[in-house]
Amino acid sequence: MIGIIGGSGLSRFDGLEQPTWRRVETPWGDPSGELLLGRLDGAPVAFLPRHGIGHRIPPTEINYRANIAALKAVGVTDVISLSAVGSLREDLAPGTFVIVDQFVDRTFARAKSFFGTGLVGHVSVADPVCRRLGDRIEAAARDLALPYSRGGTYVVMEGPQFSTRAESALHRGWGLSVVGMTNMPEAKLAREAELCYATVAMVTDYDCWHQGHGDVTVDMVVGVLLKNAESARRLVRAVVPRLVPRPVGCPAGCDRALDGAIMTAPDARDPAVVARVRAIAGRVL
Repeated sequence: MIGIIGGSGLSRFDGLEQPTWRRVETPWGDPSGELLLGRLDGAPVAFLPRHGIGHRIPPTEINYRANIAALKAVGVTDVISLSAVGSLREDLAPGTFVIVDQFVDRTFARAKSFFGTGLVGHVSVADPVCRRLGDRIEAAARDLALPYSRGGTYVVMEGPQFSTRAESALHRGWGLSVVGMTNMPEAKLAREAELCYATVAMVTDYDCWHQGHGDVTVDMVVGVLLKNAESARRLVRAVVPRLVPRPVGCPAGCDRALDGAIMTAPDARDPAVVARVRAIAGRVL
Protein backbone atom coordinates (compact mmCIF):
# COMPACT_ATOMS: atom_id res chain seq x y z
CA MET A 1 0.00 0.00 0.00
CA ILE A 2 1.28 3.44 -0.95
CA GLY A 3 0.94 6.26 1.57
CA ILE A 4 0.73 9.85 0.38
CA ILE A 5 1.30 12.65 2.88
CA GLY A 6 -0.07 15.89 1.52
CA GLY A 7 1.59 19.09 2.67
CA SER A 8 0.55 22.73 2.34
CA GLY A 9 -1.95 23.14 -0.49
CA LEU A 10 -2.61 19.40 -0.72
CA SER A 11 -5.23 18.62 1.90
CA ARG A 12 -7.38 16.69 -0.58
CA PHE A 13 -6.68 14.04 -3.19
CA ASP A 14 -9.44 13.42 -5.71
CA GLY A 15 -9.75 10.65 -8.25
CA LEU A 16 -9.31 7.55 -6.06
CA GLU A 17 -11.46 4.54 -6.80
CA GLN A 18 -13.67 3.32 -3.94
CA PRO A 19 -12.69 6.24 -1.66
CA THR A 20 -13.32 5.80 2.05
CA TRP A 21 -12.33 8.09 4.91
CA ARG A 22 -11.22 6.14 8.00
CA ARG A 23 -10.42 7.31 11.51
CA VAL A 24 -7.36 5.52 12.86
CA GLU A 25 -6.38 5.47 16.52
CA THR A 26 -2.75 4.94 17.52
CA PRO A 27 -0.87 4.47 20.82
CA TRP A 28 0.52 7.98 20.26
CA GLY A 29 -2.85 9.69 19.91
CA ASP A 30 -4.72 10.95 16.89
CA PRO A 31 -3.11 11.65 13.51
CA SER A 32 -3.71 14.92 11.67
CA GLY A 33 -7.06 13.65 10.46
CA GLU A 34 -8.86 10.73 8.92
CA LEU A 35 -7.06 8.75 6.24
CA LEU A 36 -8.52 8.58 2.74
CA LEU A 37 -8.26 4.99 1.52
CA GLY A 38 -8.87 3.92 -2.05
CA ARG A 39 -7.23 2.61 -5.17
CA LEU A 40 -5.31 4.38 -7.91
CA ASP A 41 -4.87 2.43 -11.14
CA GLY A 42 -5.64 -0.67 -9.09
CA ALA A 43 -2.99 0.02 -6.44
CA PRO A 44 -4.08 0.51 -2.81
CA VAL A 45 -3.43 4.04 -1.56
CA ALA A 46 -3.77 5.84 1.77
CA PHE A 47 -3.79 9.65 1.73
CA LEU A 48 -3.18 11.76 4.85
CA PRO A 49 -3.30 15.58 4.89
CA ARG A 50 -0.37 16.53 7.13
CA HIS A 51 -1.91 19.76 8.42
CA GLY A 52 -5.48 18.43 8.51
CA ILE A 53 -8.34 19.47 6.23
CA GLY A 54 -8.30 23.25 5.90
CA HIS A 55 -4.70 23.51 7.19
CA ARG A 56 -5.59 23.53 10.90
CA ILE A 57 -2.35 22.29 12.46
CA PRO A 58 0.96 24.23 12.51
CA PRO A 59 4.23 22.36 11.88
CA THR A 60 5.33 22.06 15.52
CA GLU A 61 1.96 20.73 16.69
CA ILE A 62 1.63 17.98 14.08
CA ASN A 63 1.54 14.57 15.76
CA TYR A 64 4.20 13.04 13.54
CA ARG A 65 4.32 9.78 15.52
CA ALA A 66 0.58 9.27 15.18
CA ASN A 67 0.69 10.09 11.46
CA ILE A 68 3.34 7.49 10.70
CA ALA A 69 1.80 4.93 13.07
CA ALA A 70 -1.61 5.39 11.42
CA LEU A 71 -0.15 4.78 7.97
CA LYS A 72 1.62 1.68 9.27
CA ALA A 73 -1.60 0.46 10.90
CA VAL A 74 -3.57 0.44 7.64
CA GLY A 75 -0.83 -1.49 5.83
CA VAL A 76 1.22 1.22 4.14
CA THR A 77 4.65 0.06 2.98
CA ASP A 78 5.82 3.02 0.86
CA VAL A 79 5.41 6.74 1.68
CA ILE A 80 5.55 9.65 -0.74
CA SER A 81 5.73 12.89 1.24
CA LEU A 82 4.86 16.19 -0.44
CA SER A 83 6.11 19.38 1.19
CA ALA A 84 6.24 23.09 0.34
CA VAL A 85 9.71 24.62 0.75
CA GLY A 86 11.79 27.70 0.15
CA SER A 87 14.77 27.53 -2.20
CA LEU A 88 18.32 28.20 -1.04
CA ARG A 89 19.81 27.94 -4.52
CA GLU A 90 19.48 30.16 -7.58
CA ASP A 91 18.89 27.18 -9.87
CA LEU A 92 15.96 25.87 -7.80
CA ALA A 93 13.35 28.38 -8.89
CA PRO A 94 9.77 28.51 -7.59
CA GLY A 95 7.79 25.73 -9.24
CA THR A 96 10.70 23.25 -9.15
CA PHE A 97 10.16 19.83 -7.56
CA VAL A 98 13.20 18.68 -5.61
CA ILE A 99 13.54 14.93 -5.03
CA VAL A 100 15.38 15.25 -1.74
CA ASP A 101 18.01 12.71 -0.66
CA GLN A 102 19.27 14.23 2.62
CA PHE A 103 17.99 16.22 5.60
CA VAL A 104 19.40 18.51 8.28
CA ASP A 105 17.14 18.50 11.34
CA ARG A 106 17.09 21.85 13.17
CA THR A 107 13.80 21.26 14.98
CA PHE A 108 13.84 21.23 18.77
CA ALA A 109 10.26 21.03 20.09
CA ARG A 110 9.04 17.72 18.65
CA ALA A 111 8.91 14.09 19.76
CA LYS A 112 11.37 12.41 17.38
CA SER A 113 11.25 8.70 18.19
CA PHE A 114 8.83 5.90 18.94
CA PHE A 115 11.40 4.55 21.39
CA GLY A 116 12.19 5.91 24.85
CA THR A 117 12.86 4.99 28.47
CA GLY A 118 12.08 1.33 28.92
CA LEU A 119 12.83 0.43 25.31
CA VAL A 120 15.82 2.13 23.71
CA GLY A 121 16.34 1.93 19.96
CA HIS A 122 19.00 3.48 17.72
CA VAL A 123 18.10 3.41 14.03
CA SER A 124 20.39 4.44 11.18
CA VAL A 125 19.16 7.34 9.07
CA ALA A 126 22.42 7.83 7.18
CA ASP A 127 20.44 7.57 3.95
CA PRO A 128 16.95 8.68 5.00
CA VAL A 129 15.30 8.39 1.59
CA CYS A 130 14.53 5.15 -0.25
CA ARG A 131 16.49 5.09 -3.53
CA ARG A 132 13.86 2.91 -5.20
CA LEU A 133 11.13 5.48 -4.54
CA GLY A 134 13.41 8.31 -5.64
CA ASP A 135 14.14 6.55 -8.92
CA ARG A 136 10.43 6.04 -9.65
CA ILE A 137 9.58 9.64 -8.77
CA GLU A 138 12.34 10.94 -11.01
CA ALA A 139 11.17 8.80 -13.94
CA ALA A 140 7.60 10.04 -13.54
CA ALA A 141 8.67 13.70 -13.29
CA ARG A 142 10.80 13.31 -16.41
CA ASP A 143 7.98 11.72 -18.40
CA LEU A 144 5.59 14.49 -17.35
CA ALA A 145 8.17 17.16 -18.29
CA LEU A 146 7.90 18.70 -14.84
CA PRO A 147 10.70 20.99 -13.64
CA TYR A 148 12.61 18.86 -11.15
CA SER A 149 15.98 18.31 -9.54
CA ARG A 150 17.20 14.92 -8.33
CA GLY A 151 19.06 15.16 -5.06
CA GLY A 152 19.46 17.92 -2.53
CA THR A 153 19.43 18.58 1.20
CA TYR A 154 16.30 19.79 2.98
CA VAL A 155 16.96 21.72 6.20
CA VAL A 156 13.97 21.52 8.55
CA MET A 157 13.47 24.50 10.84
CA GLU A 158 11.02 24.69 13.71
CA GLY A 159 8.86 27.54 12.47
CA PRO A 160 6.12 28.64 12.27
CA GLN A 161 7.89 31.88 11.36
CA PHE A 162 9.82 32.07 8.10
CA SER A 163 13.63 32.44 8.20
CA THR A 164 15.58 35.48 9.30
CA ARG A 165 18.09 36.76 6.77
CA ALA A 166 20.89 35.49 9.01
CA GLU A 167 19.37 32.01 9.11
CA SER A 168 18.92 32.01 5.35
CA ALA A 169 22.56 33.05 4.85
CA LEU A 170 23.69 30.35 7.31
CA HIS A 171 21.76 27.62 5.48
CA ARG A 172 23.13 28.76 2.13
CA GLY A 173 26.64 28.82 3.56
CA TRP A 174 26.21 25.20 4.60
CA GLY A 175 25.46 24.31 0.98
CA LEU A 176 21.86 23.26 1.65
CA SER A 177 19.20 23.17 -1.05
CA VAL A 178 15.77 23.92 0.39
CA VAL A 179 14.25 24.93 3.73
CA GLY A 180 10.92 23.87 5.20
CA MET A 181 9.19 23.04 8.47
CA THR A 182 7.66 19.58 8.23
CA ASN A 183 9.77 16.63 7.05
CA MET A 184 11.54 16.06 10.33
CA PRO A 185 10.96 14.05 12.41
CA GLU A 186 8.63 12.54 9.80
CA ALA A 187 11.46 10.92 7.84
CA LYS A 188 13.14 9.56 10.99
CA LEU A 189 9.88 8.06 12.24
CA ALA A 190 9.19 6.45 8.86
CA ARG A 191 12.58 4.76 9.09
CA GLU A 192 11.82 3.52 12.64
CA ALA A 193 8.53 2.13 11.32
CA GLU A 194 10.47 0.36 8.53
CA LEU A 195 8.60 2.22 5.80
CA CYS A 196 10.17 3.17 2.48
CA TYR A 197 10.04 6.97 2.39
CA ALA A 198 10.72 9.71 -0.15
CA THR A 199 10.12 13.46 -0.20
CA VAL A 200 9.08 15.66 -3.08
CA ALA A 201 9.89 19.21 -1.95
CA MET A 202 7.87 21.74 -3.94
CA VAL A 203 9.63 25.11 -4.17
CA THR A 204 7.33 28.09 -3.56
CA ASP A 205 9.81 30.95 -2.98
CA TYR A 206 13.47 31.95 -2.55
CA ASP A 207 13.31 32.20 1.25
CA CYS A 208 14.57 35.73 2.10
CA TRP A 209 18.14 35.64 0.76
CA HIS A 210 17.44 36.51 -2.88
CA GLN A 211 17.95 40.21 -3.62
CA GLY A 212 15.72 40.08 -6.67
CA HIS A 213 12.67 38.81 -4.81
CA GLY A 214 10.64 40.25 -1.98
CA ASP A 215 10.42 38.84 1.53
CA VAL A 216 8.42 35.65 1.91
CA THR A 217 4.70 36.18 2.59
CA VAL A 218 1.77 33.80 2.88
CA ASP A 219 0.19 35.33 -0.23
CA MET A 220 3.38 34.64 -2.21
CA VAL A 221 3.57 31.05 -1.00
CA VAL A 222 -0.10 30.28 -1.58
CA GLY A 223 0.01 31.65 -5.11
CA VAL A 224 2.75 29.21 -6.12
CA LEU A 225 1.23 26.41 -4.05
CA LEU A 226 -1.92 26.49 -6.12
CA LYS A 227 0.14 26.13 -9.28
CA ASN A 228 2.23 23.32 -7.76
CA ALA A 229 -0.71 21.37 -6.33
CA GLU A 230 -2.14 20.05 -9.57
CA SER A 231 1.34 19.16 -10.85
CA ALA A 232 1.95 17.27 -7.61
CA ARG A 233 -1.27 15.30 -8.06
CA ARG A 234 -0.26 14.45 -11.63
CA LEU A 235 3.14 13.33 -10.37
CA VAL A 236 1.64 11.05 -7.72
CA ARG A 237 -0.77 9.54 -10.24
CA ALA A 238 2.17 8.78 -12.52
CA VAL A 239 4.36 7.38 -9.73
CA VAL A 240 1.91 4.96 -8.13
CA PRO A 241 1.70 2.49 -11.06
CA ARG A 242 5.52 2.42 -11.19
CA LEU A 243 5.65 1.12 -7.63
CA VAL A 244 3.64 -2.01 -8.42
CA PRO A 245 4.62 -4.79 -8.12
CA ARG A 246 6.74 -4.13 -5.03
CA PRO A 247 9.93 -6.15 -4.46
CA VAL A 248 9.72 -8.66 -1.61
CA GLY A 249 12.56 -6.89 0.19
CA CYS A 250 13.47 -3.24 -0.24
CA PRO A 251 16.85 -3.07 -2.03
CA ALA A 252 17.83 -0.19 0.26
CA GLY A 253 16.92 -2.17 3.39
CA CYS A 254 14.24 0.26 4.60
CA ASP A 255 11.99 -2.63 5.65
CA ARG A 256 14.80 -4.08 7.82
CA ALA A 257 15.86 -0.85 9.53
CA LEU A 258 15.22 -2.25 13.02
CA ASP A 259 17.57 -5.22 12.66
CA GLY A 260 19.96 -4.87 15.60
CA ALA A 261 18.55 -1.45 16.58
CA ILE A 262 17.03 -2.27 19.97
CA MET A 263 19.57 -1.87 22.77
CA THR A 264 17.51 -2.66 25.88
CA ALA A 265 17.96 -6.19 27.21
CA PRO A 266 14.74 -8.25 27.07
CA ASP A 267 14.51 -8.56 30.87
CA ALA A 268 14.92 -4.78 31.29
CA ARG A 269 12.19 -3.73 28.87
CA ASP A 270 9.13 -1.90 30.15
CA PRO A 271 6.11 -4.03 29.15
CA ALA A 272 3.91 -0.96 28.68
CA VAL A 273 6.43 0.67 26.34
CA VAL A 274 6.92 -2.59 24.45
CA ALA A 275 3.16 -2.91 23.99
CA ARG A 276 3.00 0.60 22.54
CA VAL A 277 6.04 0.30 20.26
CA ARG A 278 4.87 -3.06 18.95
CA ALA A 279 2.45 -1.10 16.74
CA ILE A 280 5.37 -0.07 14.53
CA ALA A 281 8.06 -2.58 15.50
CA GLY A 282 6.15 -5.81 15.79
CA ARG A 283 8.50 -7.57 13.37
CA VAL A 284 11.37 -7.40 15.85
CA LEU A 285 9.39 -7.52 19.07
